[in-house]
Amino acid sequence: MSHYFTEDAPSRHEVKRIHYLFAGQKFIFTTDTGVFSKDRVDSATDILLRTIPRLNGSLLDMGCGYGCIGIVLAKTYSLQLTQADITQTAVDLTRQNSEDNGVRSAVVKTNCFDGIDGKFDTITINPPIHAGKAVTYRMYEESAEHLTHGGKLYIVTLKKHGAESTMLKLREVFGNCEALYKKNGCYVLSCAK
Repeated sequence: MSHYFTEDAPSRHEVKRIHYLFAGQKFIFTTDTGVFSKDRVDSATDILLRTIPRLNGSLLDMGCGYGCIGIVLAKTYSLQLTQADITQTAVDLTRQNSEDNGVRSAVVKTNCFDGIDGKFDTITINPPIHAGKAVTYRMYEESAEHLTHGGKLYIVTLKKHGAESTMLKLREVFGNCEALYKKNGCYVLSCAK
Protein backbone atom coordinates (compact mmCIF):
# COMPACT_ATOMS: atom_id res chain seq x y z
CA MET A 1 0.00 0.00 0.00
CA SER A 2 1.52 3.33 -1.06
CA HIS A 3 -0.59 5.39 1.36
CA TYR A 4 -3.75 4.98 3.44
CA PHE A 5 -6.16 6.64 0.95
CA THR A 6 -6.36 3.82 -1.58
CA GLU A 7 -8.77 0.98 -2.19
CA ASP A 8 -6.02 -1.55 -1.38
CA ALA A 9 -6.83 -3.93 1.44
CA PRO A 10 -4.14 -4.32 4.10
CA SER A 11 -2.07 -7.49 3.72
CA ARG A 12 -1.99 -8.00 7.49
CA HIS A 13 -4.19 -6.82 10.34
CA GLU A 14 -3.16 -5.25 13.61
CA VAL A 15 -6.41 -4.43 15.40
CA LYS A 16 -6.12 -2.02 18.32
CA ARG A 17 -8.47 -0.23 20.71
CA ILE A 18 -7.62 3.39 21.48
CA HIS A 19 -9.21 5.81 23.94
CA TYR A 20 -10.00 9.48 23.53
CA LEU A 21 -11.53 12.04 25.91
CA PHE A 22 -13.45 15.01 24.54
CA ALA A 23 -15.82 17.43 26.31
CA GLY A 24 -16.00 15.10 29.30
CA GLN A 25 -17.00 12.11 27.18
CA LYS A 26 -14.96 8.94 26.74
CA PHE A 27 -14.66 7.47 23.27
CA ILE A 28 -13.20 4.08 22.33
CA PHE A 29 -12.13 3.42 18.75
CA THR A 30 -11.11 0.18 17.08
CA THR A 31 -8.33 0.73 14.54
CA ASP A 32 -6.36 -1.49 12.18
CA THR A 33 -3.54 -1.49 9.68
CA GLY A 34 -4.39 0.62 6.63
CA VAL A 35 -6.00 3.58 8.40
CA PHE A 36 -4.36 6.84 9.38
CA SER A 37 -3.08 7.18 12.95
CA LYS A 38 -4.07 3.72 14.12
CA ASP A 39 -2.16 3.96 17.43
CA ARG A 40 -3.81 7.10 18.83
CA VAL A 41 -5.91 10.10 17.85
CA ASP A 42 -3.24 12.23 16.18
CA SER A 43 -2.48 15.69 17.52
CA ALA A 44 -3.75 17.51 14.39
CA THR A 45 -7.13 15.75 14.64
CA ASP A 46 -7.29 16.64 18.34
CA ILE A 47 -6.55 20.29 17.52
CA LEU A 48 -9.22 20.29 14.79
CA LEU A 49 -11.83 18.87 17.15
CA ARG A 50 -11.01 21.38 19.89
CA THR A 51 -10.96 24.34 17.47
CA ILE A 52 -14.22 23.78 15.58
CA PRO A 53 -16.99 25.90 17.14
CA ARG A 54 -20.26 24.37 18.32
CA LEU A 55 -22.08 22.78 15.36
CA ASN A 56 -25.66 21.95 14.46
CA GLY A 57 -27.47 20.27 11.59
CA SER A 58 -25.74 17.84 9.27
CA LEU A 59 -22.08 16.84 9.09
CA LEU A 60 -20.06 15.03 6.44
CA ASP A 61 -16.73 13.60 7.62
CA MET A 62 -14.88 13.14 4.30
CA GLY A 63 -11.98 10.66 4.31
CA CYS A 64 -13.17 9.52 7.73
CA GLY A 65 -10.58 6.79 8.40
CA TYR A 66 -11.84 4.91 11.46
CA GLY A 67 -14.44 7.62 12.07
CA CYS A 68 -13.03 9.66 14.95
CA ILE A 69 -13.84 13.21 13.79
CA GLY A 70 -17.42 12.56 12.78
CA ILE A 71 -18.25 10.36 15.75
CA VAL A 72 -16.86 12.81 18.31
CA LEU A 73 -18.60 15.84 16.75
CA ALA A 74 -21.90 14.04 16.13
CA LYS A 75 -22.11 12.70 19.68
CA THR A 76 -21.04 15.98 21.26
CA TYR A 77 -23.43 18.19 19.26
CA SER A 78 -26.22 15.73 18.25
CA LEU A 79 -25.55 16.06 14.52
CA GLN A 80 -26.98 14.15 11.56
CA LEU A 81 -23.82 12.32 10.46
CA THR A 82 -22.53 10.96 7.16
CA GLN A 83 -19.01 9.55 6.90
CA ALA A 84 -17.13 8.59 3.75
CA ASP A 85 -13.88 6.87 2.84
CA ILE A 86 -12.41 5.03 -0.14
CA THR A 87 -11.23 1.96 1.80
CA GLN A 88 -13.42 -0.91 2.91
CA THR A 89 -11.32 -1.25 6.07
CA ALA A 90 -12.11 2.37 7.01
CA VAL A 91 -15.81 1.93 6.23
CA ASP A 92 -16.03 -1.25 8.33
CA LEU A 93 -14.17 0.33 11.26
CA THR A 94 -16.30 3.48 11.09
CA ARG A 95 -19.51 1.45 11.19
CA GLN A 96 -18.22 -0.52 14.19
CA ASN A 97 -16.95 2.60 15.99
CA SER A 98 -20.19 4.48 15.39
CA GLU A 99 -22.15 1.64 16.92
CA ASP A 100 -19.68 1.18 19.81
CA ASN A 101 -19.90 4.89 20.66
CA GLY A 102 -23.68 5.13 20.32
CA VAL A 103 -23.71 7.32 17.21
CA ARG A 104 -25.97 6.90 14.18
CA SER A 105 -24.09 7.42 10.94
CA ALA A 106 -24.61 6.81 7.25
CA VAL A 107 -21.25 5.37 6.17
CA VAL A 108 -20.42 5.46 2.46
CA LYS A 109 -17.59 3.77 0.57
CA THR A 110 -16.68 6.24 -2.13
CA ASN A 111 -13.83 7.91 -3.95
CA CYS A 112 -14.08 11.51 -2.75
CA PHE A 113 -17.66 12.69 -3.41
CA ASP A 114 -18.58 10.16 -6.13
CA GLY A 115 -21.13 8.38 -3.91
CA ILE A 116 -22.29 11.39 -1.88
CA ASP A 117 -25.73 12.89 -2.43
CA GLY A 118 -27.19 15.97 -0.82
CA LYS A 119 -25.79 18.98 0.96
CA PHE A 120 -24.38 19.41 4.44
CA ASP A 121 -24.17 22.21 6.98
CA THR A 122 -20.61 21.21 7.84
CA ILE A 123 -17.90 19.20 6.11
CA THR A 124 -14.69 18.18 7.89
CA ILE A 125 -11.53 16.91 6.23
CA ASN A 126 -8.20 15.80 7.64
CA PRO A 127 -6.84 15.52 4.09
CA PRO A 128 -4.98 12.43 2.87
CA ILE A 129 -1.87 14.45 1.99
CA HIS A 130 0.08 11.46 0.66
CA ALA A 131 -2.65 10.80 -1.90
CA GLY A 132 -1.46 13.97 -3.64
CA LYS A 133 -2.80 17.42 -4.45
CA ALA A 134 -5.09 16.13 -7.20
CA VAL A 135 -7.07 14.15 -4.59
CA THR A 136 -7.04 16.76 -1.82
CA TYR A 137 -7.87 19.63 -4.18
CA ARG A 138 -10.73 17.59 -5.62
CA MET A 139 -12.06 17.16 -2.08
CA TYR A 140 -11.96 20.92 -1.52
CA GLU A 141 -13.61 21.72 -4.86
CA GLU A 142 -16.38 19.17 -4.40
CA SER A 143 -16.94 20.28 -0.80
CA ALA A 144 -18.10 23.64 -2.14
CA GLU A 145 -20.74 21.84 -4.21
CA HIS A 146 -21.99 19.84 -1.20
CA LEU A 147 -22.37 22.59 1.39
CA THR A 148 -25.65 24.29 2.20
CA HIS A 149 -25.81 28.07 1.79
CA GLY A 150 -23.84 29.38 4.78
CA GLY A 151 -22.34 25.95 5.37
CA LYS A 152 -18.72 25.59 6.45
CA LEU A 153 -15.75 23.44 5.57
CA TYR A 154 -13.14 22.75 8.26
CA ILE A 155 -9.71 21.37 7.38
CA VAL A 156 -6.64 20.60 9.45
CA THR A 157 -3.25 20.60 7.77
CA LEU A 158 0.40 21.16 8.53
CA LYS A 159 2.77 23.82 7.25
CA LYS A 160 5.15 21.10 6.06
CA HIS A 161 2.28 19.57 4.05
CA GLY A 162 1.56 22.78 2.16
CA ALA A 163 -0.75 24.76 4.44
CA GLU A 164 -0.02 27.99 2.57
CA SER A 165 -0.83 26.49 -0.85
CA THR A 166 -3.93 24.89 0.68
CA MET A 167 -5.11 28.32 1.83
CA LEU A 168 -4.57 29.72 -1.67
CA LYS A 169 -6.56 26.87 -3.20
CA LEU A 170 -9.39 27.28 -0.70
CA ARG A 171 -9.58 31.03 -1.39
CA GLU A 172 -9.74 30.21 -5.11
CA VAL A 173 -12.59 27.72 -4.56
CA PHE A 174 -14.60 29.50 -1.83
CA GLY A 175 -13.51 33.11 -2.13
CA ASN A 176 -12.56 33.01 1.55
CA CYS A 177 -10.42 31.06 4.00
CA GLU A 178 -9.88 31.81 7.68
CA ALA A 179 -7.12 30.32 9.82
CA LEU A 180 -8.88 29.49 13.10
CA TYR A 181 -5.71 28.00 14.54
CA LYS A 182 -2.11 28.52 13.50
CA LYS A 183 0.54 27.29 15.94
CA ASN A 184 3.62 25.09 15.76
CA GLY A 185 3.09 24.39 12.07
CA CYS A 186 -0.51 23.19 12.49
CA TYR A 187 -3.39 25.04 10.80
CA VAL A 188 -7.14 24.67 11.22
CA LEU A 189 -8.82 26.36 8.25
CA SER A 190 -12.43 27.32 7.74
CA CYS A 191 -14.25 28.29 4.56
CA ALA A 192 -17.86 29.45 4.28
CA LYS A 193 -20.12 28.92 1.30
